[in-house]
Amino acid sequence: MTFSRKVTCPYCGAVDRVPAEQYNDALQCGSCGRAMFAALPVELTGGNFDETVGGSDIPVLVDFWAPWCGPCKAMAPGYEQAALAMESRVKFAKLNTDDEQSIAQQYDIRSIPTMILFRDGQEAARHSGAMMAGDIERWVTEQMDTA
Repeated sequence: MTFSRKVTCPYCGAVDRVPAEQYNDALQCGSCGRAMFAALPVELTGGNFDETVGGSDIPVLVDFWAPWCGPCKAMAPGYEQAALAMESRVKFAKLNTDDEQSIAQQYDIRSIPTMILFRDGQEAARHSGAMMAGDIERWVTEQMDTA
């Protein structure tokens, strides 16, 4: 049995190694039994940021946002649609910059919404400004194709 990918559970934070023949949209966490791909963005905090971004072999797209931000609110439904369309290929996550200011500073977030695509725990691409679902999907696909 060959292990192909590490995937971080959005609920308990456990990192599961998933054999290639078992990797699919219906994966369940080996620790808590919940769905590994929830079809909704994972809420990130200081406690699960490093594990989620750095512990996954699949790319992770993080939306840096704040509850008072109009463009962030406008983009949220499209971000969720893109998460549903691309799950198992890309993990979608959200980080509230008001609650996690140190992480926002670490990544030099100057305007919101800002999306950062992480590969192997490292920033691979960045986009600032709201986008619709199809635009998010195209942008992420382009970034993954160029890497």
